[in-house]
Amino acid sequence: MSEKLWQGRFSEKTADIVEAFTSSIQIDRRLYAYDIQGSMAHCKMLAKAAVISEADAGVLIGGLEKIRQEIAAGRFRFDDALEDIHMHIENRLGEIVGPVAEKLHTARSRNDQVALDVRMYLRHETSHIIDRFHRLLTVIVGLAKNNLDVILPGYTHMQRAQPVLLAHHLMAYYEMFSRDIQRLESCLTRINVMPLGAAALAGTTYPIDRAYTAGLLRFDALTANSIDAVSDRDFIMEFLSNASIAMVHFSRLSEELILWSTTEFGFVQLPDAFATGSSIMPQKKNPDVPELVRGKTGTVIGCLTALLTMMKSLPLAYNRDMQEDKAVLFNAVDILKACIEVYSAMLPQIRFNREVMQQAAAAGYLDATDMADYLVGRGMSFRLAHRLVGEAVSFALGKQKELHELTLDELQSFSPLIRRDIFSKLSIQQMVDRRACYGGTATATVKKAVAAAEKQLKQKKTHLPGFHLERESQEVP
Repeated sequence: MSEKLWQGRFSEKTADIVEAFTSSIQIDRRLYAYDIQGSMAHCKMLAKAAVISEADAGVLIGGLEKIRQEIAAGRFRFDDALEDIHMHIENRLGEIVGPVAEKLHTARSRNDQVALDVRMYLRHETSHIIDRFHRLLTVIVGLAKNNLDVILPGYTHMQRAQPVLLAHHLMAYYEMFSRDIQRLESCLTRINVMPLGAAALAGTTYPIDRAYTAGLLRFDALTANSIDAVSDRDFIMEFLSNASIAMVHFSRLSEELILWSTTEFGFVQLPDAFATGSSIMPQKKNPDVPELVRGKTGTVIGCLTALLTMMKSLPLAYNRDMQEDKAVLFNAVDILKACIEVYSAMLPQIRFNREVMQQAAAAGYLDATDMADYLVGRGMSFRLAHRLVGEAVSFALGKQKELHELTLDELQSFSPLIRRDIFSKLSIQQMVDRRACYGGTATATVKKAVAAAEKQLKQKKTHLPGFHLERESQEVP
């Protein structure tokens, strides 16, 4: 390898232990396609501005393309002595095209170069994550549509509360993940801002055309302040915050599937292909996928915490601490993508135990609120109705009966307003379907919500954000 690009200032060779400690190439090598794409656009801009000749730009772009092919094919040699992906590419470019390679870095710095690479990487990944989330939403809506006749207990404080449609419960996750998409789409507008041209921190004296470069690279805007451009990692923190919220949603869903798959609940059976067994207990079927998703949530939240902690005391502008941003970002992106994929594959194969859910919804005094509402409908104040029904529940507990199992005479002992029609009002289906307000669990309301979601998903599919630049998604072998 040749000497370091910044070697002129130094009289001693960098210690081997320092080279290994400061090197980021094992992490940032996955940015190679973005770094090369950005360098090609930079070359074209330099030629347009007459900073370099068209001939030199052609040579540089040809060399960069050869490097891209070498890395993609696994023929490229990486070395800690060259620190990062930028220096690796520029050094190899010199070996391929000779001294003209030294013109590539004109009017830029590694500070704005790495900011560019990360923004290109993250907008690409964010776009793909949004696409994956849409597929997951399609799965959830399909499950809801296929289970519109299934009733289960809704819970508060992990206690049975009121009967709800399984479809309504599933659509709650549709709402959560829809908000995740909205946050990512909003974040994408702040990711897609081009920092190149800020150079080290003060801009450049060369007559560059930042708007031209931005157009080549499909950026919607330019950074307005060169100091902020190289020191800003807000867009990563925002993405990690959004990823953490999304993972919390996955974790809550995972917790429910773990509980529902226990013998104690028996609400669902997870597919064998998404479960594992025990090394000692032959009967075990463990919900490892939901458990791992629940566990990985902590890792993603940790990535956000790590970056927030790193950035909180950094003075302007660039500091080497910021090299650590990529490890946590890449880790969080990989985890979120994997969790979306595994859930999109697993959810359609889950079997819901309808009868068990229905039986659970019929027990536990889930009709108490409806009895109170019944009395209110006959002119009683809600507070008095609440107290009287509470007394009825206490009485039924002593009889080891449900409210709807009490006789009419027993019910009327708590209020003469109660009539025989109370029993139809306390049927599970009636309790569900009377909650027909917008956003409620009534079958007709949930059908409308499912239909609206299907329509929304079809409309969204036609204008998904796309930053699928040529070869942008290739990974380092």
